Amino acid sequence: MQILLLFGCVLALVLIDVPIAIALGVVAVTALVATQGTAMLPNVAITMYNGATSFPLIAIPLFILSGAIMNSSGISRRLIAFASAVLGWIRGGLAIVSIGTSMFFAEISGSAVADAAALGAILIPAMQSRGYSKEFAAAVISSSATLAVIIPPSIPMLLYAVIAETSVVKLFVSGIVPGIIGGIGLMGVAYWFARRYQFPVEQAFRWANVVGTFKEALWAFVLPVIILGTIFGGIVTATEGAAIAVLAALFIGFGVYRELDAKVLRVAIVEGGIQTAVVMLLVAASALLGVYLTETHLPQRLAQAILELTSNRWAVLAILNVLFLILGLFLHSAAAIILTVPVVMPLVKAAGIDPVHFGLIVTINLGIGQQTPPVASVLMTCCAIAKADMWAVTKINVYFVAVLFAVLLLVTYVPVTGMGLVTLFYS
Repeated sequence: MQILLLFGCVLALVLIDVPIAIALGVVAVTALVATQGTAMLPNVAITMYNGATSFPLIAIPLFILSGAIMNSSGISRRLIAFASAVLGWIRGGLAIVSIGTSMFFAEISGSAVADAAALGAILIPAMQSRGYSKEFAAAVISSSATLAVIIPPSIPMLLYAVIAETSVVKLFVSGIVPGIIGGIGLMGVAYWFARRYQFPVEQAFRWANVVGTFKEALWAFVLPVIILGTIFGGIVTATEGAAIAVLAALFIGFGVYRELDAKVLRVAIVEGGIQTAVVMLLVAASALLGVYLTETHLPQRLAQAILELTSNRWAVLAILNVLFLILGLFLHSAAAIILTVPVVMPLVKAAGIDPVHFGLIVTINLGIGQQTPPVASVLMTCCAIAKADMWAVTKINVYFVAVLFAVLLLVTYVPVTGMGLVTLFYS
């Protein structure tokens, strides 16, 4: 009952437009005062500060900053050109190019919203000019942008790893195969639409175009190889890899493509700072919630109650999938992770579920939540760019979301899909 009251209060505040971090902080402080008295109030600031200064969390602002810098360095345009040269000969090629570009860009940004904003601004108008409806264009960019939270590096995975105290490197590795499967599935749906509505072929396949655009985009491909290769190889931590990403982004922007200047860099830094503030304020507020949960033992009591109903691991995963799919309707991914992961981790461990496997399941669940109204942060971003009605886009997007849901079921009930590479490299 206490857990339901806690969640209910947070959701009630969110629904009346109270910022999520403030809602979480208010509810946590109120709960702490109710159980411990006002004597704990002087410790609130210290608890929040300590909660937001964990070393692994430094990777979040660094990846956000590197993505913002690379967005301003012409990388998006070069990736689109290469994807067009490779895939543009297929009917509906521009939609498929959009999905392929999102897969490449996911290895750089780590954020679905950033992916949607950077690529949508270019590709949605391009698709509209070629005869695609604005609703279809928005649906393609929105659904494919979700690959950015599955394919590493992923900011939600980083956040989960810190809160669940598990390996972020293993989480990154677990997302590779499901991300590729999801991308291919989305391309299949786009091709089905293209055949049905006779969308145009963009250009004939020519090796000269492939080679030329590959040379132009070479640094965009080298960058994730350097960053993820050093992280997966154990040479650097995820935080150190994020710092390398920032340095590499500056080098490419100023020294290679030369499309970055002081003014553009300032805009990128401000943009990265704003995104970081949103996430880190949530993290700080979650520290207060963590104190309350520790004092009251609510997570342990929840785990015991569910395990009394069923101790079957697959049944527990089904219950947790439903929980996160519902939360995804109302909460952004960072808020959902911060609010619920500390609560359900005792249940996850008691049921014998691998924390890395569960982290991948959570990430895909919340990626789907970015596509499902009323919150649907990524969908809303694409609808704003396309100037399209959210519900009209959703009628088309439901076919693409079905692919993401199929990936979720595959990852949940065929664990080797995500965990196969983890077992291969880290057994």
